[in-house]
Amino acid sequence: MSSVDERTKTPVRGIELAALLALVVVCDLTIYRGQGFAGYGALFVAAPILLALGIYRPRLGRDVWITGALVAVLSAKLVWCGSWLAVAAGFVLIAGLAAALAGQRPYVLTVAVFASQTVYAGCDGLNQYGRRMAALGAGRTGARWLNVALPLAALLVFGMIFVVANPNVLEVVSARIAAMLADLREWLLHFSTLEVVFWIAVAWIGMGLLRPIVRDWAVRAEVLGDEPDALSEAPLFAPLRNTLATVIVLFAVYLVFEFWTLWFHEFPEGFYYSGYAHEGAAWLTFALALATAILSLTFSGRTLRDPRLGQLRRLAWTWSAQNFLLAAAVYNRLGIYVGFNGMTRMRIVGFLGITAVVVGFALVLWKIARSQSFALLIHRHLWTVALAVYVYAILPVDPIVVNYNVGRILAGDLKPSVQITEHPITADGVVYLTPLLDCPDEKIREGVRALLSIRQEEAEQTVERSASLGWTAFQLSDRWALNHLRAGGAEWNTFPTPEARREAYDAFKAYAYRWY
Repeated sequence: MSSVDERTKTPVRGIELAALLALVVVCDLTIYRGQGFAGYGALFVAAPILLALGIYRPRLGRDVWITGALVAVLSAKLVWCGSWLAVAAGFVLIAGLAAALAGQRPYVLTVAVFASQTVYAGCDGLNQYGRRMAALGAGRTGARWLNVALPLAALLVFGMIFVVANPNVLEVVSARIAAMLADLREWLLHFSTLEVVFWIAVAWIGMGLLRPIVRDWAVRAEVLGDEPDALSEAPLFAPLRNTLATVIVLFAVYLVFEFWTLWFHEFPEGFYYSGYAHEGAAWLTFALALATAILSLTFSGRTLRDPRLGQLRRLAWTWSAQNFLLAAAVYNRLGIYVGFNGMTRMRIVGFLGITAVVVGFALVLWKIARSQSFALLIHRHLWTVALAVYVYAILPVDPIVVNYNVGRILAGDLKPSVQITEHPITADGVVYLTPLLDCPDEKIREGVRALLSIRQEEAEQTVERSASLGWTAFQLSDRWALNHLRAGGAEWNTFPTPEARREAYDAFKAYAYRWY
């Protein structure tokens, strides 16, 4: 379907209405009444199934299965150790899955447009449901309800008779009914008009996802230069050629300086690591991203029909080689920073960011070689950025960070200990600190002992609190960490008082801060 007129011909089916109702119920349980990340994980498992059932003639192609697999992995991460970044990524993926089910290629911009159309599509869907309900009022269609209503009534009547006829069964059923009524009473006590507004909003968006206004947002590659008479000289060819020649000379000079000053050197005491390896790496990443944009814009429009295009391509290949050397310089600077005082979450972000830029640059080279459209490049490069965010959301970031830093400390390099005291550590990362109980340095050893004792106490409180909040607050990593901390508690619960424990940790923190 490619128009609203065709969309109005889509029948309103019972399974679509059931899927919409189920979606409202699931969202109410996992979002409005939910208390944590496990609820969102359950939502992201249920929503794709309900959308696939509710959408009329869903397109179950490769894009659907790939997106569905990404959602499944993300849901598992949310149950294990969730984050709000993972939740945001999950909602984007659900919109992408709905777009794929509707026959759209889930490019990032396509998903954004698809998600925005749910507001109008929901309104139009409500009109269609209204017309369907009005049609059900006619005598001809009313008889269809009897096909379900009469058997259901007979089932209930005879079922109750059979229950009453058996005292043991009646006792069990009565207890179940009493429990259900108690749950209903509890639910009504916490009910508010705001919840009704939430239901309406979910139903509205759900109708927009189940009955989208589908348009052809697919981007096709432009193969240019098919016709000989299409070739013509571009007015900006000379300025573009001169620009490429200039940046080639500039990059050559800078790369010599970069490799001369920052490669294979022992850095002196007081070296400005943050300025060179942190801020400097960010600026070089921006330079690479800017080069990506310049190259892409250079090889677009009338320039691609210029008969002298080969000159630009030769210059572009030279500059491209320099840009890959620049990317290597960024990796080197990040490596210098990690080598200085260890790994952090933001340094992982840095590695993922420069990798996304490098992949984007490679896409530009593919565009130049294949004469593809600029729009297609944007769509695919946004995929690269979105994938980098997704990878960070599902990675066990803190276990990676802690394992790396602990290994460095045990090897005799004590500087990464500052990352233990100055950055938060998730439950699935804190258990990897236990090898430091054998650290030769007393301040680090005793500080980690105090930290593990503190975290065990916090883990007990966290698990108890999540249990009181219900299943939506469950985090498998919290239970896993608590079990490990309980098992080894005899090694670190050795402080006579909480004050002595705090003093040991504060001494560790002050000791490590010199490497911040």
